[in-house]
Amino acid sequence: MAAAAGEEEEEEEEEAARESAARPAAGPALWRLPEELLLLICSYLDMRALGRLAQVCRWLRRFTSCDLLWRRIARASLNSGFTRLGTDLMTSVPVKERVKVSQNWRLGRCREGILLKWRCSQMPWMQLEDDSLYISQANFILAYQFRPDGASLNRRPLGVFAGHDEDVCHFVLANSHIISAGGDGKIGIHKIHSTFTVKYSAHEQEVNCVDCKGGIIVSGSRDRTAKVWPLASGRLGQCLHTIQTEDRVWSIAISPLLSSFVTGTACCGHFSPLRIWDLNSGQLMTHLGSDFPPGAGVLDVMYESPFTLLSCGYDTYVRYWDLRTSVRKCVMEWEEPHDSTLYCLQTDGNHLLATGSSYYGVVRLWDRRQRACLHAFPLTSTPLSSPVYCLRLTTKHLYAALSYNLHVLDFQNP
Repeated sequence: MAAAAGEEEEEEEEEAARESAARPAAGPALWRLPEELLLLICSYLDMRALGRLAQVCRWLRRFTSCDLLWRRIARASLNSGFTRLGTDLMTSVPVKERVKVSQNWRLGRCREGILLKWRCSQMPWMQLEDDSLYISQANFILAYQFRPDGASLNRRPLGVFAGHDEDVCHFVLANSHIISAGGDGKIGIHKIHSTFTVKYSAHEQEVNCVDCKGGIIVSGSRDRTAKVWPLASGRLGQCLHTIQTEDRVWSIAISPLLSSFVTGTACCGHFSPLRIWDLNSGQLMTHLGSDFPPGAGVLDVMYESPFTLLSCGYDTYVRYWDLRTSVRKCVMEWEEPHDSTLYCLQTDGNHLLATGSSYYGVVRLWDRRQRACLHAFPLTSTPLSSPVYCLRLTTKHLYAALSYNLHVLDFQNP
């Protein structure tokens, strides 16, 4: 035992000697500065200069890999895991590695693949959670596990969630539950890790959209109503509020403050397709915008923060709304260059915006600091033209659900 302990001490001393030797002892005075001061100096370098400095020696390569030096660069990069407020959503991954992958998003370098195929045309919806992907096919929701590369799936599903008599139109994950909206006018509640399933009649026509936060479910339907429901097990199916929207409801989202929710409607019976409702009383709080043409329905809407949200739809625009400045005019908008309907959108919470178009499976990437589209990826050929029904993204991959395939764009290994 004593001999083994002695060997371990010798190995530690040798390692310390190697670390000390790796840092240049002579030469420019820069190397003899305290590390804290070196960090301050290097914090003024851009990405290219840090990369060149890392090639000088092994010690500088390790030193310039410090997360503190790359944090500022990462916050200005596309899809690097930092929100607009600077919150790091991926603390387990070195910041430098994320910045390297971010350059592939900026330059449009990726490898396209197909994760799943199905024979019949579908209108799939999907959600990501940890290392699992949930996707709807007809009246089922299937759960798959990602392989370690994130660009492929285990072929055998982890679970199959059924219960609807017609196609699943939309679903969300919340509190270890799947809350699904069906074409049969029903809402389904499925526990992810058990066989518990409940469904109840919610609307007179198909339920197009659903959201769930804080134990509250909101749903929107083709029957021109939005409804509020509790998720509590003893109160499932008890409607709290029924809201007459005067229009078919295509999209819905609950505010992070859990005080209100927004509906995106068809813009046929009401002049504004975006309206915000009080979650507790069901009363109209305000409407967004005032110059929408008839038929400018909103197909997707999402909150980025309690006061900011994004919307897209039939009028080919993505709009960014800030409720603190004005509810009558958006603060930023991006136009689909080929005048295609925008079915869905996703954001990294910072600078990257991804949209799915109605023709040829076109996925577009946008830098929100610019007006023009960065890159476009047509995922289908002319005979198999399909809308992009749903988009999801991580810092390494983008997933797009089309009529016949689930596509992946791999930005980590282009």
